[in-house]
Amino acid sequence: MDALIVGLDHLIAKKRNIKQAAMQELLTGKRRLPGFDRSGGKVKQIEVGAVPEDWTLDYIENDANITTGRKNTQDRIEDGEFPFFVRSQTIERINSYSFDGEAVLTAGDGVGTGKIFHYIKGKFDVHQRVYRISEFSERLNGYFFFLYFSTHFYNRIMQMTAKSSVDSVRREMIARMPIPLPPTIDEQVAIAAVLSDMDDEITALEARRDKTKALKQGMMQELLTGKTRLV
Repeated sequence: MDALIVGLDHLIAKKRNIKQAAMQELLTGKRRLPGFDRSGGKVKQIEVGAVPEDWTLDYIENDANITTGRKNTQDRIEDGEFPFFVRSQTIERINSYSFDGEAVLTAGDGVGTGKIFHYIKGKFDVHQRVYRISEFSERLNGYFFFLYFSTHFYNRIMQMTAKSSVDSVRREMIARMPIPLPPTIDEQVAIAAVLSDMDDEITALEARRDKTKALKQGMMQELLTGKTRLV
């Protein structure tokens, strides 16, 4: 069972590396999915680097609404009905919701600045120091944006400070962040679907590994106390 767990850990790490490489290529146009390349392989230089000739550059504030929540951490309720996004990777719960729809969320300050991101569709609430990016334009797919933003935002805010860390995020750090866009929303959706499928595969492997660990723990309790004897 130990060998199986180690094997699953190695496979998960490999799949994560493959996904990371795919994100770097697909989200910047270095690799195009079949049927979408209308540039003939030609590239151009823009603010974020080289992209296909038929891609464009825009700023987040032109394609989404940027706000913060109004709740405090103490508003959380254990076993609450709705997700409550705070300045942590852990999603708390609450019995009220202020928002209903698609959104990307990131911590505005704290140890998770530039490192914590969430994507949601549905009813939820938000801490007053968490940014909510929502109401995406017809030019921007929400999950495509989540993938690009969560991959590149930390580097952006580090370039905007002379310190080795960032204490807080200012709205303009998000609003004026440039994002390269494929020429059609269909290509964004296709890229998001490919990367989402990779995420699902990794999640399934993680669940299998965790189940195996739990099974091993149960077997140890039985075998090491003699409750179960080997034949």
